[in-house]
Amino acid sequence: MEKLDHFDRDILQLVQRNCQLTAETIADDVGLSTSAVQRRLKRLREEGIIKAEVAIVERKATGTPMVFIVGMEIERDNYDALAKFRLWAEKQEHIQQVYYVTGAVDLIAIVTARDVEHYDDIAALIMAENPQIRRMHTNVVLRDVKLGLFVPLAAAADD
Repeated sequence: MEKLDHFDRDILQLVQRNCQLTAETIADDVGLSTSAVQRRLKRLREEGIIKAEVAIVERKATGTPMVFIVGMEIERDNYDALAKFRLWAEKQEHIQQVYYVTGAVDLIAIVTARDVEHYDDIAALIMAENPQIRRMHTNVVLRDVKLGLFVPLAAAADD
């Protein structure tokens, strides 16, 4: 993976906020030619620095407006439990994000559902399909305070 220079970071700042910007618009903002921006974007995608370019959808419009933050404890003696759960969770659309964490629980998952009953069905499925999960602690999100995946880009020391 190539090191990011200040042009790469400037481009990433812009496309994180709006991935539909044209190369021409980005070029004007960062001070490069359109073709240079296109080459850089292609490289950033190929190297996996830009992982995806997606639409952020208003949950309330989709029929799955509720969000649950779920802490899960996994069996300590089962060393492949995390890998098994990760593979399973990747296929579950209602499981939005999963983090392996320190503290009172081992995993934190962000789960969307239509309502509490739907979440209860999802939770039952999680437990049934993943016997390595010993316990789940659920928090219901009452309101989004801040929602985003923007990654701040620090300037490199040699720029």
